[in-house]
Amino acid sequence: MDPFGRHNHAVKTLVQKYGGSSVATTERIRAVAARIANARGEGLRVVVVVSAMGDTTDDLLALAREIAPEPPPRELDMLLTAGERISMALLSIALQARDCPAISFTGSQSGIITDNRHADAKILDVRGDRIRAALDSERVVIVAGFQGVSAEREITTLGRGGSDTTAVALAAALGAERCEIYTDVDGVYSADPRVVPQAVKIERIDYDEMLELASRGARVLHPRSVEVARRFGVPVHVRSSYNVSPGTVVQSMERIETESVRGIACDEDVAAFTIEGLPAPGVDGAHLLSALGAAGIRTALVVHAHDATAWTAVVARDDAARVDDILRPFAAERGARLRQDDDIALLAAVGHAVHSHPGTVGRILEALVAGGITVRLVASSAISVTCVVPRAEVRRAAALLHDKLGLASTAATPAH
Repeated sequence: MDPFGRHNHAVKTLVQKYGGSSVATTERIRAVAARIANARGEGLRVVVVVSAMGDTTDDLLALAREIAPEPPPRELDMLLTAGERISMALLSIALQARDCPAISFTGSQSGIITDNRHADAKILDVRGDRIRAALDSERVVIVAGFQGVSAEREITTLGRGGSDTTAVALAAALGAERCEIYTDVDGVYSADPRVVPQAVKIERIDYDEMLELASRGARVLHPRSVEVARRFGVPVHVRSSYNVSPGTVVQSMERIETESVRGIACDEDVAAFTIEGLPAPGVDGAHLLSALGAAGIRTALVVHAHDATAWTAVVARDDAARVDDILRPFAAERGARLRQDDDIALLAAVGHAVHSHPGTVGRILEALVAGGITVRLVASSAISVTCVVPRAEVRRAAALLHDKLGLASTAATPAH
């Protein structure tokens, strides 16, 4: 039995997740209720995960920071989880107004057990007994996303995008046929259409490629949700709550050969920290990364040459102040120099072709250089090439690469 104790039924179970824009108003909530009722009318057992309405989470966070610049993490979790509880109750009311039996549960009532880390908790177990009982009584179950409860009975939150993770974890635990993620876009695109108007929708993409795109700035799915989906083989459908487009399917895909780079992602919300003059760069660098990890800070990119005395780490801009607090005394103790660069962005080309087609990395760099893009750092993996470029140039660079790699003609074609 897997850690989630997955449970199968003869009647198929469907998990749906609706983001904040999908439930931003009572009108939108009624529209979502109609979609859910239709799914139930098709004979499916339906579990729905909801985010907070519109900008509710940001508004609550702003209120807390008016009172204290650094609110206590425990109390902040107690406050922020209120947003999802509002959404779940209103949606349950809307369904019952349509004579569709429904019940709402918080994360703790759903049996979503997490570790003790506030603001960025990890799911350890999904018990789901109350959910299964409600499904057996033929009710739609509405679950507040983004939240759980620790073994010490403390309310916790899963961090930004945590409702995606809630939905996929529930799908795994319940043995759901699929997990549908509803948002304000109708699928995963070869690039952000707001940045690259020629971007096209990808019909199917595998877990690894989606995880890399999500980790490099594509905002459609949270990376942690993709990790859970990959581990438990949960097919994820990314769809729009505003239309009936089939969207994009994220699943395991078998290929004989990979034909192209699948997508371009860019992240403008990052900062780079460079420490120069480290006396023992290998040991010091390990300590540096351990210190950041202990503080719960993720590094998007780390660059170090074995014979150099400098380390560069790229982190989310929201973490920049905390990173500076950690690295400044770290550098001072070693007589090293700390430099911060906020005028950068990450640009990534993602696809298995990076590994399977020799010369892909060279083509990418040649295209950027020929287009006058300043490439400051480069890192590559089996399925991605990531460049650090000036923030002012990243959107032009994304459009240029999308064109040079021919993604407008290849991204929409599903791999076989």
